[in-house]
Amino acid sequence: MSSPIRTATALLLASLTALGVSPSHAAQTVRVGAAHFPPYTIRPESGVDTGLLPQLVEALNRLQSDYRFVLMPTSIPRRFGDLKQGRIDMAIFENPNWGWHDIPHTTVDMGLEDAEIFVAQRLPDRQQNYFADLDGKRLALFSGYHYEFAHFNADSKFLAQNYNATLTYSHDSNLLMVLRGRADIALVTRSYLSDYLLRNENIGDQLLVSQRIDQVYHHYAILRPAAPISGEAFGKLLQDLRDNGQLLK
Repeated sequence: MSSPIRTATALLLASLTALGVSPSHAAQTVRVGAAHFPPYTIRPESGVDTGLLPQLVEALNRLQSDYRFVLMPTSIPRRFGDLKQGRIDMAIFENPNWGWHDIPHTTVDMGLEDAEIFVAQRLPDRQQNYFADLDGKRLALFSGYHYEFAHFNADSKFLAQNYNATLTYSHDSNLLMVLRGRADIALVTRSYLSDYLLRNENIGDQLLVSQRIDQVYHHYAILRPAAPISGEAFGKLLQDLRDNGQLLK
């Protein structure tokens, strides 16, 4: 006579088989680094899932059952070490120019673009040529960002000494510095500025937005070599989201 434990195990396996579930086919967990990078990720350490990255992770999990994508809070400077040490498996909405050169990784082109643009306070005599030369101007920058005008050097001391820069962790703060005359120019992610102007319709006329672009960049996913998901497999999931309209959304 079989033991109660064996009987229970057999019944469980039979139930899983009847449901079409294989116990050896559990979803593999993929840890996605979440660093404060508005509008893509907003204060992930607070536990509030806001921004575009949580929405993308949710869409990836709805799409399939082979992988379970979870967010792991990190920071812009720390994410490189987290990927190298295996604390996270991938970083999304990245660019290979942003300090990944010495970190073993695989890149997956997400087929998405964004840009960094210059913003100043609108004054009667101020035109687009105001953005042509940054010398002597006080800059408001986002701490940890890699800007093309600074040759992608994100070191805060370098930026403060060479570009008269004040660095914060808030685009809103930087734009407020410009509006209050405490900075001459802020550099803002184009997608964030669009969202900011929708939220603050009365401020749009007070800002002069540059036609000059600091950089246009492609978004990539950066995967560590031993990640549970391959670059090819993740690229296929992104294509599926593109085909069903979720990536555009």
